[in-house]
Amino acid sequence: MLVPATEMLQKAVEGHYAVGAFNINNLEWTKAILSTAQELSSPVILGVSEGAGKYMTGFKTVTAMVSAMVDEMGITVPVALHLDHGTYDGCYKCIRAGFSSIMFDGSHYPIDENVAKTKELVTVAHKMGLSIEAEVGAIGGEEDGVIGMGECADPDECKRIADLGIDFLAAGIGNIHGKYPANWQGLSFETLAAIKAKIGDMPLVLHGGTGIPADQIKKAIDLGVAKINVNTECQLYFADATRKYIEEGKDQQGKGYDPRKLLAPGAAGIKEIVKEKIELFGSVGKA
Repeated sequence: MLVPATEMLQKAVEGHYAVGAFNINNLEWTKAILSTAQELSSPVILGVSEGAGKYMTGFKTVTAMVSAMVDEMGITVPVALHLDHGTYDGCYKCIRAGFSSIMFDGSHYPIDENVAKTKELVTVAHKMGLSIEAEVGAIGGEEDGVIGMGECADPDECKRIADLGIDFLAAGIGNIHGKYPANWQGLSFETLAAIKAKIGDMPLVLHGGTGIPADQIKKAIDLGVAKINVNTECQLYFADATRKYIEEGKDQQGKGYDPRKLLAPGAAGIKEIVKEKIELFGSVGKA
């Protein structure tokens, strides 16, 4: 059974750990993430971008696949199916499709428009029993065609959005999507502390979890971050393992070309990085 992310993230704030939000792209990714979370007795959030949802033929397909896998695999840890960086229209599609959580990314709108759209979606999401995440400030890099420069969020704007009744808040603090460049200045903990002072115990979200040093991850958790998004590292591990399998000619040995064998090393790579992140975030045994 899919659940909203609200309770698991509130517990994370109280327990000073974070829940990993891992993006899924197909059955192999979903299976790898779910099985790892179950093995470590950790709550988990499955993130779905609008691009990935379209790739998997639509959000209804995603909901059906994830719900069935949770049942067939005997998953007992809390699992939230969450729209990642959703548009206004995308949020409504996921609500209708049966997601248990949505994110409305209105960070590219003027703050008044972000507030108005977020307020509307909070009412609808809560009426349907979903949790909702909103965003202030820009996450650097590119996500489904949305390009951000990594601007730090305004703490006062964060409070305006938080006061609308959202369940958790993504605030830009110098984090970016994709690989971090060599000249990256690091997270702005000054901004994070200022935001925390404005919004209290509301769970905060750190996007772009790939490549942030462990000490900065732990400090962010101490300052109220309860959800950390990871996508690029899973992609890199999957690509590297698949490349190695093919370069070693294993796809030409026996029935090595069978997709179940061809994709297995990549899936194992995802399990490896998800385990590493869950342990770093401190959510082992928190289900």
